Amino acid sequence: MIVEKLEELEKRFEGIEANMARPEAVSHMEEYKKLAREHAELRELVLSFREWKRVRAELEKTREMVLQETDEEMKGLAREEAGLLEREDERLEAVLKGKLLSKDEPQVKNTFLEIRAGTGGEEAALFARDLFAMYMKYAEKMRWKTELLAMSVSDLGGLKEVVVAIEAPDAFQRLKYESGVHRVQRVPETESQGRIHTSTVTVAVLPEPEELEFTISPEDLRIDVYRSSGPGGQHVNTTDSAVRITHIPSGLVVTCQDEKSQHKNKAKALRVLRARLKERMEEEKEQEVSEERRKQVGTGDRSERIRTYNFPQGRVTDHRVGLTLYKLEDVLAGNLDALLDPLVAHFQAESLKVR
Repeated sequence: MIVEKLEELEKRFEGIEANMARPEAVSHMEEYKKLAREHAELRELVLSFREWKRVRAELEKTREMVLQETDEEMKGLAREEAGLLEREDERLEAVLKGKLLSKDEPQVKNTFLEIRAGTGGEEAALFARDLFAMYMKYAEKMRWKTELLAMSVSDLGGLKEVVVAIEAPDAFQRLKYESGVHRVQRVPETESQGRIHTSTVTVAVLPEPEELEFTISPEDLRIDVYRSSGPGGQHVNTTDSAVRITHIPSGLVVTCQDEKSQHKNKAKALRVLRARLKERMEEEKEQEVSEERRKQVGTGDRSERIRTYNFPQGRVTDHRVGLTLYKLEDVLAGNLDALLDPLVAHFQAESLKVR
């Protein structure tokens, strides 16, 4: 599949080059600029593909030489050369797969990470706090810039909900497969009998839409202001700075009380609302895609249980790829690459299957 796709792009590239070489074939300057942009976008991919084809052809000749050569010394040299070419063949194939996938990936400047306590009451909120700390430690390791947009704290200091903006071009591609239900199995702090409880936390990773992608009509919004409050209902602000925005057509509700300024809270809430509306639009589009493709790629539906964190066994299991790691403490310390790398590789491979 990958070869056919690359051959199509190479033909397109050659067609663009032919048109650009004949100015009379381009009716006006805007069309020429458009062709030039596409040519620049395809150039590196096509050059890599041509190098891959050259390596593969050379590898085939070298393998034939190994079979036909009678001199043992020459045969040994040919085998050594074939080994080098095989490694280069694998490297170039991996590079091309990555380029082919990134070519169609949306460019995301900012990413929203949303964490919400699910079933399990206070224990779920406490685990939401643990997951929030885990992702923030990973963001720090990756040197991503983060901004807290909204937070709701439970009576025991857990998190009912938290929303963070991450400003980094690679954050969405690294974290997007984290969306879903995360299940924890452990003895809660409030459990006197030492029994293991199961709780859940929902994670959503959303790209922040660009301003020009779509507009929200002011008439579709209901904006309420109220006093910010902390755990247990204690007032932390004597002014009406907290903001609740309701998008009337969809029923989506976003609240923000992190800032002392009502204006800043409103701006943050609108950013989150835009991301959630875009996600809903994309989910509606996804429903139109064939059932066969959804089976192959997976829906990424956040209602799916994706991972279990088992504290008694020190185990983390990702159910989508059947991966189990017995280093829970390491994962919660923000060392997520051992989980994320296999996920990215798996879903990239699945995506290439249906192209």
